[in-house]
Amino acid sequence: MKRRDIQVLGKYDVIEEIGRGSMGTVYLGYDPFGGRKVALKVAHPEASNADIGATRYRKLFFNEAKIAGKLKHPNIVGVYDAGVDGDIWYIVMEYVAGGQTLHSYSKPERLLPIDDVVGIIFKCVKALDYAHRKGVIHRDIKPRNVLVTSDFEVKIGDFGIALMAPSDAAESTQVYGYVGSPLYMSPEQIRMDNITNQSDIFSVGVMTYQMLTGCHPFAADTLPAITHRITSHRHLPLRELRPDAPKILEHIVDRMLAKKVATRYKMGLDVAADLSLIFDHLGPTGEHLPGKEKLNLVKDLGFFNDFPESEIWEVINASVWQTFDPGAEIILEGEVDNSFYVIVSGDVVVRKGGKDVDELGRGDCFGEMGFIARQQRSASIIAKSPVTVMQVRSTLMERASLQCQLRFHKIFLYTLVARLSRTTEQFSRSDAPVAAAR
Repeated sequence: MKRRDIQVLGKYDVIEEIGRGSMGTVYLGYDPFGGRKVALKVAHPEASNADIGATRYRKLFFNEAKIAGKLKHPNIVGVYDAGVDGDIWYIVMEYVAGGQTLHSYSKPERLLPIDDVVGIIFKCVKALDYAHRKGVIHRDIKPRNVLVTSDFEVKIGDFGIALMAPSDAAESTQVYGYVGSPLYMSPEQIRMDNITNQSDIFSVGVMTYQMLTGCHPFAADTLPAITHRITSHRHLPLRELRPDAPKILEHIVDRMLAKKVATRYKMGLDVAADLSLIFDHLGPTGEHLPGKEKLNLVKDLGFFNDFPESEIWEVINASVWQTFDPGAEIILEGEVDNSFYVIVSGDVVVRKGGKDVDELGRGDCFGEMGFIARQQRSASIIAKSPVTVMQVRSTLMERASLQCQLRFHKIFLYTLVARLSRTTEQFSRSDAPVAAAR
């Protein structure tokens, strides 16, 4: 049977060809049992050959079905089924009506407004965070592997070379070594070092830079030159090519593109939390982060580990979210306030008597004593990087349910005791002043 004459694959009707790539041809199909349109990805004819190359190709092809089929997320292309019909290998996937790849919006003449790019990348990193927490590393994030609809719904696809955590790996389909798209590889991926989820974050950084500027951050004429730039050269600052970009966005892109894994964002939700700060710089369109997004950003913080979702909502409703640029004073030594703060993203410095005595990061808390006794702050808190905090006000917490208040105060006291224990330990090791519960 010739491929162009395919009319049925298994139980699926084949309607028309809608795309073609290195791994196969994609057809619009119809599932008569499910009553829905589907995308049918059909492997190239060489998949049925018996040589070593064909074996590796089949691994790549069905890796997508095995791995993506485990991921159920609104921003990841769903995989429904896979099969073999004669000598034809196929995967049945979610059909994304009207979807275009982000490659269309990575050209200088078709750049999107900054807020649209931020919204798209926000959804991408949240979807990747979900995949990473499931033990899946994509390894091939690039504009051509991300679909976006006319109303900017995002779908990440092409998990063909994705890597699954060893404990869950389907070894028969895992492919190792130098795989991926060199233009979007991380430095460690190029060097074939240990690959973690942070490699995907670097790739998102490359894609973000390209969507904002229409230029690749490490463009060169040859593959060796590209790999050298990725591993050794700093990219041109974002705002030199896109002057209207907020400075905070340049900071986020720089951190995603950090050469060293240790200084790059650790998780997708960390990127999402910082991206949420940008909406405050872009006018009323994104002035207020939706409540659901706030929930997603805080529910994995240590402070909320023992809270049911319903009570996390109550704490969110009893708080005010604030953003601060680097160097901004969040609280000042000596001032009186009755708020308690949880750091949603970014890093802060604790300053007492003009000296920096501690640093805090995402998930850490401060302001305990002011919250309890409305007494003067014993130290200042200064934003070290762009920071988002939840400012929980005692007067608003009094309106929460009794169960929520009891749980909040229990965790709050644990946090306070941990802070005092840490302070005592620091004090025993040094004569320097140390900030206690601020």
